[in-house]
Amino acid sequence: MITVENLSHHFELGKRGNQTRIPVLHDISFEIKQGEIVTIIGRSGSGKSTLLNLISGFIRPIAGDIFITDTNVTKFNETQFADFRLDNIGFIFQNFQLIPSMTAFQNVELPLILKGLSEKERKKITDETLKRVGLEAYHTHYPSELSGGQQQRVSIARALVLNPPIILADEPTGSLDSETEADLLNFIQQLNQEMGITFLIITHDKEVANIGNRSIEIQDGRLVQGGSAS
Repeated sequence: MITVENLSHHFELGKRGNQTRIPVLHDISFEIKQGEIVTIIGRSGSGKSTLLNLISGFIRPIAGDIFITDTNVTKFNETQFADFRLDNIGFIFQNFQLIPSMTAFQNVELPLILKGLSEKERKKITDETLKRVGLEAYHTHYPSELSGGQQQRVSIARALVLNPPIILADEPTGSLDSETEADLLNFIQQLNQEMGITFLIITHDKEVANIGNRSIEIQDGRLVQGGSAS
């Protein structure tokens, strides 16, 4: 489902000709099988967010390859990767990343608009998806009118609306209280079991890490645990 081979990355700071190279990832390799929940753990600055951005295609690796659904996505240009993401990857963010001027319905509907579906199709799918996450009564609510847990469920609905086989989550419970976190983790496990969605979750939270089939640990840009799927 996701295979990372000999992935390395660095950033360069400063003006051209006087740049400082900042190593971030060093020869990372691992595999995630279809239907797994895998967590990436590590201290702040360990490189885990950079790794997620590389897998997402928002930045390109200096060296190595990334295969998603048997496709080498490191060969894609920006347009090709954007199309691939729309069909294959959903995203859940710590700070929800909802558009404040849009209702819950409109936020969830947005990927369907980008996909070019008709208004009738969009309404049917968005209604079904909001119902799936328990927010069928909140179609017209704006993000500011929703609790943190409700906002995160809108974010999950947006991630689900095109039925992607993979969801990438960056600290998905970081802005939630402990009770809401527990509800969200149960819901992620439910989606994994009922729909077979593969989850790759970045976290520093032990409770979140414990829901995974296994954890991949990154330390100082190097893989120290969890490279192989059992």
